[in-house]
This record gives sequence, structure tokens and C-alpha cells, in this order.
Amino acid sequence: MKTPLIVVSAPSGAGKSSFCKKALEDFKELTYSISYTTRPPREGEVEGNPYHFVDRKKFLELKDQGFFIETAEVFNNLYGTPKNEVERAKKLGKFLIMDIDVQGADSFRRYFPDATYIFILPPSVDELRRRLMLRDKGKTQNLEIRLKKATDEMNQAPRFNHQVLNDDFNSAYAQFKKIIEELIKSR
Repeated sequence: MKTPLIVVSAPSGAGKSSFCKKALEDFKELTYSISYTTRPPREGEVEGNPYHFVDRKKFLELKDQGFFIETAEVFNNLYGTPKNEVERAKKLGKFLIMDIDVQGADSFRRYFPDATYIFILPPSVDELRRRLMLRDKGKTQNLEIRLKKATDEMNQAPRFNHQVLNDDFNSAYAQFKKIIEELIKSR
């Protein structure tokens, strides 16, 4: 049996958080992994939703204690997935779904090679630019660097078990939902 872990990756702004949020509403068999980050909360975000927000010193202390399965530095912010999230999901008997960047997914592959890896593709870099500008209200930092990184990440999509093109949220989510339904059935 596959590890009951679903890793969703995509370039920033491609929709991975939206897909995970909707899947959590649709499937009682899923639970979400809450990662840690040193980035400040965006508008509407609070401690524990969607991240545990900590300062860099605290993050590095946790890392040194072996608290994280994986960590990554993305645009000068640290992100990490705590080990206890995987154990919590096992105890609940649920699939753990998480949205992490490509770098984090690579780390997870070392520990969980039989997990399910899904990549969300934006329809184009231009559309990704538009989404980032909309999401961040025109204040996206390092936009050109982010778009270059997005192109590099999109080239990694074939390494994932599944790729979903998010050109229309509803139709793309239907494809994503079908993948999860098949996983749950195969359990």
C-alpha cells in the first residue's frame, strides 16, 4: 500500500493551496499538514492557518532539534514540515495532504518514495504573473525572480505522479478530485 501522503506542488500562485483547501472540504479522509514558516502572514492569514508563523531564530532552533522532516529556503523565508504531522495523520487513519514547493517535494521523496505527488501547472507564465499580481495586490516582491523560478519548477512536473493543468479551476479541480478519489478507493 502507498504511504497515505499526498504532496501537492506548484509554482507560487498556480493554485496548490486552493486545491488542497477544496479537497479538505470534500473528503473527510484527508487531514492537512500545517507547516512552519518565517515569512510574515498575508492578509487573512492567522497563526496556525495556513502556517505556524515563527521568527528565524525559533525556526533554526526547531531545525537543530530535528523537528522537521524537510526544510527549504524560498525567497529568503524558511519553510518546514514537522515530523509530528505525519504521525498525527497515521493516528487519525487519514491521508495527509500538504502543499509544498518542488524543493520540499524532492526532500519528501527521499523519506516517502511511494507517496503520491501531484503537480499543479499554470496555463502560462503570463497567467501566473497575473495571478501573483492579483493575489498580492500588485505588491509581489521579486516578481521576475519568482517567474524564473516558476519556469524552472514547471520543468520538474514530469517527475510527479500526476500533473494537473489549472487553466480553469473547476475543470482542473475535477481532475484533481478524481486522483484523490482513486487513492482513497485503493486504500
